[in-house]
Amino acid sequence: MSVFDPRIDKHLISDQGEYVVDEVRKHWAATVSAVLELVGGFVVFLLAFVMPQLWWLPTLVGAGIGVHAVWRIFEQRMDRFVITNMRVFRVHGILSQRIATMPLARILDISVYKPLIGRVFGYGHFVFESAAQEQGLREIRYVGDPDSRGLTIQRVIAQAGLRGAAGRGDPTMVPSPVQPPPPPAATASVAATAYDEARATAPVPGMERGSASTGWDWLADAQRREDERLAQLRGESAAGPAPFDPDRTNTAPIDLPR
Repeated sequence: MSVFDPRIDKHLISDQGEYVVDEVRKHWAATVSAVLELVGGFVVFLLAFVMPQLWWLPTLVGAGIGVHAVWRIFEQRMDRFVITNMRVFRVHGILSQRIATMPLARILDISVYKPLIGRVFGYGHFVFESAAQEQGLREIRYVGDPDSRGLTIQRVIAQAGLRGAAGRGDPTMVPSPVQPPPPPAATASVAATAYDEARATAPVPGMERGSASTGWDWLADAQRREDERLAQLRGESAAGPAPFDPDRTNTAPIDLPR
């Protein structure tokens, strides 16, 4: 019977870590019609003993029906639907084998249809909504225990999505290292620098940015402008700026020209 074994293992991508999660064979209900056909062929073959003059006719017809029924039985037995950790694929065919495959990422939705007789005997049909509807994976018929198989596919899809490239064993996808947060002092310094640059105003004429300040510069500047104004009113030449004394008072009367 090794000739009629689909040999699923040879279709796996072993070097990428692919393994079989579930191998689904056809439910026995898929072969009921073929078995009934085989029984009908046997009945036709028995007619050869009732019709001795035309014994060859029921013999040929019965043999033809029997061979066709046996072919259908083997065809159903060799039809396998395989679920792996990377994809789903179907292998079917006796002499000429056909393989239809679809990655898990392309499966959009899975519908499970269970007719009344299927609910009684425990089988159903899978209907896949995906971009591979013309590759033999649109409908998988006569799946035993369809609820459990459907949950298995959903679970594998969810696990593949959570693992991403790491779950598929891709050595080229290396996660980037997590950067540690900056120390609080550096963060405050950077924030203060950004604030000062954003709120900086135009420099005051005569004052260089970053020069040392004693706290009384504004008052010295006002005193200097006052002395210059008084010198102009008195007709005197402006003298050089005198050092500012915050305790200095000037109560002398001011002689204004009349």
